[in-house]
Amino acid sequence: MTHIQRLLLVSLILISAVTSLAFGQSTQPLNDLRQLVETPAIPGYEIALGRIIAADVQRFHPATDSLGDVIVTIGTGSPHRLLAAPMDEPGFVVSDIAPDGYLRVQRLPQGGNLPLFNELYSAEPVKIQTVAGKWINGSAAGLSVHLQPGRHNPPNLEDIDNMYIDVGAKSAAEVRSSGADVLNPVVLEHHLLQLGFGSMSAVGIGDKFGDAALLEFLRQLDPAKVKGTLTVAFVAQQWTGARGLERLLESIKPDELLYVGRLTPAPPAPRFAANPGNGEAKRPAREPGGGILIAESESNNALATDLKQLAQQNNFSLSPDFSAPLLPRSYTPPPPLPERTVHLGIATAFPSTPAETINAQDLSQLVGLLGSYVVGEATRVEYPDSAMMPNLPAPAQATTAPSAEAILKSLIETYGVSGGHEEPVRQTVQRLLPSWAKPQTDDAGNVVLHWGSGQKSRVLVVAHMDEIGYEVHSIRPDGKLELVNKGGGISAFFMGHPMLIHTKSGMRGAVLELPEGWEKPGFQWPRGIEAAAILDAGAHNPDEVAKLGIEVGDWVTIPKEYRNLLGRHASGRSMDDRVGCAALVAAAWTLGPNLGNRDVTFVWSTSEELGLLGATEVAKRLASEGHSPDFVFAVDTFVSSDSPLELPRFADALLGDGFVVRAIDNSNVVPTADVQKVLSIAKRSSIPAQYGVTGGGNDGSAFVRYGSTDVALGWPLRYSHSPAEVIDTRDLDALSKVVAAVARQW
Repeated sequence: MTHIQRLLLVSLILISAVTSLAFGQSTQPLNDLRQLVETPAIPGYEIALGRIIAADVQRFHPATDSLGDVIVTIGTGSPHRLLAAPMDEPGFVVSDIAPDGYLRVQRLPQGGNLPLFNELYSAEPVKIQTVAGKWINGSAAGLSVHLQPGRHNPPNLEDIDNMYIDVGAKSAAEVRSSGADVLNPVVLEHHLLQLGFGSMSAVGIGDKFGDAALLEFLRQLDPAKVKGTLTVAFVAQQWTGARGLERLLESIKPDELLYVGRLTPAPPAPRFAANPGNGEAKRPAREPGGGILIAESESNNALATDLKQLAQQNNFSLSPDFSAPLLPRSYTPPPPLPERTVHLGIATAFPSTPAETINAQDLSQLVGLLGSYVVGEATRVEYPDSAMMPNLPAPAQATTAPSAEAILKSLIETYGVSGGHEEPVRQTVQRLLPSWAKPQTDDAGNVVLHWGSGQKSRVLVVAHMDEIGYEVHSIRPDGKLELVNKGGGISAFFMGHPMLIHTKSGMRGAVLELPEGWEKPGFQWPRGIEAAAILDAGAHNPDEVAKLGIEVGDWVTIPKEYRNLLGRHASGRSMDDRVGCAALVAAAWTLGPNLGNRDVTFVWSTSEELGLLGATEVAKRLASEGHSPDFVFAVDTFVSSDSPLELPRFADALLGDGFVVRAIDNSNVVPTADVQKVLSIAKRSSIPAQYGVTGGGNDGSAFVRYGSTDVALGWPLRYSHSPAEVIDTRDLDALSKVVAAVARQW
């Protein structure tokens, strides 16, 4: 079970306990929806989801055809009604494996109106299903923010030609030895995240709510009450030509069709269109929370009239909205739809993005209308609301030396944003240190560990505890939260994705909204650290925000976990600078409590991402005391161009080839003699080493004005400041060893 799954499981257990005690209410509908959305099913690869659905409706003896459609037939005679919902969601398949081990992909569907779909995969954790059915971890390649200044034409991440999947391999042979190959599906991590007041978000939730509605309808259905023949079908390949639906229409020729699934935008206008206008396609316009939707094109036929009457009788809201035709243009003419055909759905916010959101009350009404339509009795179902996820405790005090990778995993899976929110990381650092270590916490929140007071050079080693994220700046009248950035990143890596709000009492789910106009042609991402960021936690006014326990000053992060890739590669958010922090902790275990006549200080600093703030306070204090270090070793990321999206003109350090002397960055130039001295120490100790030029700044530069020499160290990192940064753990090992070596020998 992954770190994120543990968080969500704790939340589900709390929901279950509260709702069962208070209302005697079943959580099965929520469990169904969770299992459906967390089972990937791109077009043509629905088999796993189909098996889950078939098992759920086993009492009806379902059939599964060669396309993967799961079909339940109840009753006999006329009328013959077909209820259908799609199973598939957009995604990718491996289309090539490059000689250097990166996977190339093709999207399914290959066309369609899916704005920003490719770009919102960039620098995100993904999964690849092997030939044997096992899922392995990967990271979609993304640009490194520190390497972009001065670059005039960076790759367009919406262009599928710039999509690469990094599984940690160095060759095509290594990829294939893992079981991955051409035609394997590639998907984002799938987790159902509950927001407040009935809002729920997940990858593909707009493609799976129809399945959830049909499953709940069948669970409560009494077959004896069905008149005529009812076929309930969970259909495959809706995104790629509605092939499953077409097959059923052709084979059973129903009298009525009630299709339950997302309302879709019109296809993009062809480039050769005589009058393309502004190129903007018509889209569904309703927002979640308004009840059931009916496609405008069928909203006035006889079946639609019947459904409107049923909705009115049961106090359900039923509103028309735009949707493209159910059967798209294809290579052959589609089969005819029954005259009594209706497309029902519910509204989705940010459709077909990682932040796609629905409202549980809309889904509940939809289930109720299905029951009323088939047997004249509205099915009643409630989806329990979200519960606070408790803050995760810091690990137990270490009693034996943990491995450097174990230290890193604990630090990665601890949250702590710049600007005074580093306390969870501070606690984790302190508990990972050996028991003899008695670190101090200064007024800026820095953790300081000191050895000795010898007459040799004073050496200080610093790594920063904070990570980029956001802070709640204000609460709008509509219940949305206005955020301020705490450190810089590329907007596409965070906007349109699920988030966690860290409150005093625990964590809550939310989504970071996409900017206005995101779905329109010519959209441009906002630039700069001051770009507006709006968070939706499910509230509709400030009072509801307060009920969720959210306040101004709470902080926000993307959900994250430590993930192993192939070989010694690993991926996670906040490798910058938890790798540096882990190296210092591991080095402390190696050094032990006694360094003789050495004068060495380790600092785990705060607020580096906001301008080296914690390190600056340490530098000022030591200078005022007359104890400025002679040498500062700032241990931070060497943002590397070892990526298919970057140019090797600079920052050319390879993952797996050792730690890096960060000889030149935007804040410091290390004296050449000191670069050579580090390399000499590393060579004597058989520690693999590299050196080079990169972007960004480092904590050590805050000490230079007080007379210190800044000798920056790092490790190669791909996709900096993204949700899916990638390292090689051999470089962490080398880094921890060289930190211990310079502490002893410099």
